[in-house]
Amino acid sequence: MIEILLLLLVILMMGLNRKTATRVGALEQELEAIKADLLARQPVSAAAPGALPVAAAAAVTEDVIEEPVPQAEAVPAEALPEETIAASTAAEDVATAEEAPAPAMTAAPPAAKPKTKENLESYLGARWPVWVGGVALAFGGIFLVRASIEAGLLGPGARLVLACLFGLVLMAGGEIVRRRAMPQVSDRFSNAMIPGALTAAGAVTLLGAIYAAYGVYEFIGATPAFILLALVSFATIALSLLHGQALAGLGLLASLLTPGLVASDEPNANALFLFLGLTWVAVNAASRFRQWTIVPMLANIGVGLWVVAYAIGADEFDTLPPALTLIVMIAGTGFFWPGAVYGRDRVVKAGWGGMLGRQPLTITLSVAFMSVLPSLAMLATNPVGGIDPYFAAAAVIAALAALGASRVYTVWPAMIAAGGAVLSLAIVAISLLDTYVPQPVGNEPLPVITYTTEIAVSLLLGAVFTLLGFAFLRRFRKAEPEFAMVWSVLMSGVPVALATISFLNFGNLGRDWIHGLYGVGLGLVLLAGAEWLFRDRDETDGRIDWAANLVVAGSFAGFTLALHALTNGIVTTILVSVLGFAYVLGMRARPWPALPWMMAAAILIVFGRIAWEPTLIGQNSLGTTPFFNALLPGYGIPTLLAIVTAYLLKDSSDFRIRNLMQALASLAALMTVAVLVRHAMNGGVLDDRVPTLGEQSIYTLLTVGFSGILMTLDLKSPSPVFRWGSMIAGVLATINALSLHVFALNPYFSGENTGSWPFLNLLLLGYLLPGLAYALVAYYARGRRPMPYVIMLALSGAVLGFLWATLSVRRFWQGENIADWKGFMAAETYTYSVVWLLIGVLLLAIGSKLDAKSLRLASAALVLVAVVKVFLVDMSNLEGILRALSFIGLGAVLIGIGLFYQRILVNKSGEPAATDSQEPAS
Repeated sequence: MIEILLLLLVILMMGLNRKTATRVGALEQELEAIKADLLARQPVSAAAPGALPVAAAAAVTEDVIEEPVPQAEAVPAEALPEETIAASTAAEDVATAEEAPAPAMTAAPPAAKPKTKENLESYLGARWPVWVGGVALAFGGIFLVRASIEAGLLGPGARLVLACLFGLVLMAGGEIVRRRAMPQVSDRFSNAMIPGALTAAGAVTLLGAIYAAYGVYEFIGATPAFILLALVSFATIALSLLHGQALAGLGLLASLLTPGLVASDEPNANALFLFLGLTWVAVNAASRFRQWTIVPMLANIGVGLWVVAYAIGADEFDTLPPALTLIVMIAGTGFFWPGAVYGRDRVVKAGWGGMLGRQPLTITLSVAFMSVLPSLAMLATNPVGGIDPYFAAAAVIAALAALGASRVYTVWPAMIAAGGAVLSLAIVAISLLDTYVPQPVGNEPLPVITYTTEIAVSLLLGAVFTLLGFAFLRRFRKAEPEFAMVWSVLMSGVPVALATISFLNFGNLGRDWIHGLYGVGLGLVLLAGAEWLFRDRDETDGRIDWAANLVVAGSFAGFTLALHALTNGIVTTILVSVLGFAYVLGMRARPWPALPWMMAAAILIVFGRIAWEPTLIGQNSLGTTPFFNALLPGYGIPTLLAIVTAYLLKDSSDFRIRNLMQALASLAALMTVAVLVRHAMNGGVLDDRVPTLGEQSIYTLLTVGFSGILMTLDLKSPSPVFRWGSMIAGVLATINALSLHVFALNPYFSGENTGSWPFLNLLLLGYLLPGLAYALVAYYARGRRPMPYVIMLALSGAVLGFLWATLSVRRFWQGENIADWKGFMAAETYTYSVVWLLIGVLLLAIGSKLDAKSLRLASAALVLVAVVKVFLVDMSNLEGILRALSFIGLGAVLIGIGLFYQRILVNKSGEPAATDSQEPAS
C-alpha cells in the first residue's frame, strides 16, 4: 500500500504546484501592469528614441527614492539573482550607448546569461533526488505488481492492467509537470528533469507489463507483444524530444532488447532488421532535432552488435537484410545526422591535429567500426542462398568509403573503410585456402576452379575507392589539404593492395591479363588525374602539392602491378627499372617533383626482387658461364639506369633525391660486381655456402676499391653520400679483413690449400693484394679524410702485409698446406725473426721517406714483436748457430734503428751535425 500512498502524494504535489503556478502568474500580470503604467507617465522624445529606457529608470528613481538612504555595502555579483545581474548589465549597456556617438542604427545581439556554477548542494538537492526518484518509481511499479501477486488480491489480468495504468499515469504526470515547470529549471537541470524521470519510469513500467503479459502469463502472442513493445519504445524515443537524451537512450535500449525478449518459432530476418532500421532512423531523427551525439553512437553500436549476433547464431544466414540495414545506417549518418548540417559555423584547428580530432568522433568512429566489424563477421558465414557474403561486405565498405569522401569530418571512416577492404579480401583468401578440391579419378581432367566473384568484387571495390578519391579531391582539395593527402594515398593504395592480393591468390601467376590490364588502366587514370591536379593548382603557391605527387606515385604502383601480372622473372626486374627511368625522362615534359622519386622506388623494388630470388631466373636456368650469363643484364641494366639517373640529377635542386640516387646507384654497382664474382668463383652456383679465402679477397678488394671510387667522386662532385659512403665502405672492408682474413678464412686455421705456384698463389690474392689496396687508399685519403680513418686503413694494410710475409715463410718450409697441425721447424722459427725485422726496417724507411708517423709506429710495433719473439721463443726453441745468429741479427738491427732515429731526431731539432774532428780554439 506504500506505493499507492506515494502515487497519491505525487498527485497532491501536482495540485499544490498548480495553485502556486496560478498565484505566480497573477503576480507576473500585476508587475507587467505596473511597468506599463510607469512607461506611460514618461514623455517620449522623438529625437532620442534610444533614451527611453534611461528616462524611465530616472522616473522610477525620482518616485521611489524621496529620502536619503544610507550607503549599503557592496554585494558581490555571485550573490545577486540572475535577473538582477542581467537587468543591471542591460542598464549599463544602454547608458554607455547613450554617452557614445552612435554611427548607425544596428541591432545589438542579446547578452548571454551568465552560467551559474554548480555546487555540491545543487547536485545533492536538484539532481540526485530526481535520478533516484525516477528509479524508485520504476521499481515501485514493479513491486506493485509483485505485491499484488504475493497477496493474491488481484488476478494476473487485473494486475497487468493496473501496472499499465500506473505507467500511463507516470508518463502523463511527467508531461503535466513539464508544461508547468519554470524555464530556468529546464535550462539549468536539462539532464535531471523531473518530467523526464517520471516518463522514463512510466515507460519501464509499460515495457515490464507487456513483457509479463507475453513471457510470464502468455496472455498475448509473440506478434502482439513485439508490436506493443515496439510502440512503447518508439513513443519513448518520441517523448525524448521533450525530455532529453537520457530518455532517448532508454527508448533505444528497449527497442534493441525487444527482438531478444520476444521469441518466435519462425524468425524472420527481414522483419528483424526492418525493425532495427526503423529504430535507428527514429533515434537519428530525434538526435538531429536536438543535436545529440551520444544516443546516435549507442544506436550504431546496437545495430552493429545485432548483425554480429545474427551472423554467429543464425542457422540459415540471409546476407541481404543486415547489409541493407548497415547501408541505411551509413547513409543516414552522411545525409541526415550529422550529415551536412554538422560542422556549420564551427571553427576547427588546421593541420593534422585538427583533421584527426574533429567531432563528432563518437558518431564517426562508431559508424565506422560497427560497419566494418559486422561486414567481417558476415564473411565467416555460409549462407544457403542470396547474395555472396563478400559482395555484401564490399557493398557496406564501399558505402562507408563514400561517407568518408562526402564529409570533411569523416577522416576516420575513410581510413577504417580502407583497412576493412584489405582485411576482408585477406580473410576471403585465407578461407579459400582450406577449400577441399576433389581429386580426379582415373583419366578425368583436373577440376578447374575459378574465382570470378572474388576477383570481380575486389577489383570493383578498388575502382570505387579511386572514383571516391577523385570526387573528394574535386570538392575539398584546397580547403582540406591534409585530408586530401589521405585520400590521395587511399585512392591508389587500396586498389593496388586489393589487386595484388587478388592476383597472388586467385590469378594466373604466369600471365594474368585481367589484373595486368587493370593495373595499366589504374596507372593511366591516376596519371591523367595527376595532370588535372597539377594544372588546377595555384601557381602562386610555392608549397608542395602533396596530393598531386602522391597520385603520381599511385600511377607508378599501378604500372608496377601490371608488370608483375603480365611478365615474370628477369623480364619483370628489368622492366621495373625501365619504368622508373621512364618517369625520370618524363621530367623533360612535366616538372613534377615526384617523378625522379619513382626511379628510387623502382631500384628498391629491384633490390627486393633480388633478395627474393638472387638468380632472377632460377638456379637451373642460370648457366655456368662466368660473367656472360643472365645475371649480367638482370643486375647490370637496372644498375646502369640508376647510374644514368644519378648523373642526370647531379644538378637537381632537390638534394634528397640526388643523394638517394647516388647511394642507390653506388650500392647497385657494388652488388652487381660482387654477384658476378660469386657466380664465377662457385662454378655458376649462387647459394649460402661459406666463401673461400680467394672469393672473400675479391669482395674485400671490391669494397676497398669502391671506397676509393666514392672518394674520387666526392672530390669531383662533393656529396654527403659519396663522403660518408666511402668511409662506410672502408670500415666494412676493415671489419671483413680483421674477422675473415685474419681468423675465419686463414689457411693456417682452415687448412685450405694455398696452391702449387711459389708466388702466384692464394696468399697473394688473400693478403698481399688487399694489403696493397688498403695502403693505396690510405695514401689517397691523407688530407682528405679524418686522420683516425686514414690510420685505420694503413694499419689494416700493414696487418695484411705482415700476414702475407709470415704465411709465405710457413709455406716455404711446410709446402702448399700450412695448417697449424704440422707444427714448426727450427729454421722456420728463425726465418720468422729475420723477415719480421726486415719488414720493420722497410716500414721505418718508407715512413721516414713519406713522413708517415703511422708507418713508423707500425715499424716500432713489429720490431717489438720480433724482440719478444727472439727472447721468448728463439732462446728456448733454437740451438747452436741459429740461436746465436738470431740474437746477433736482432742486436745489429736494433743498433741500426737507434742510429737511424738519432739522425732523424737531430735533423728535426735543427741542430747541426757534429763533424769527425774539431779544430782547437785559438
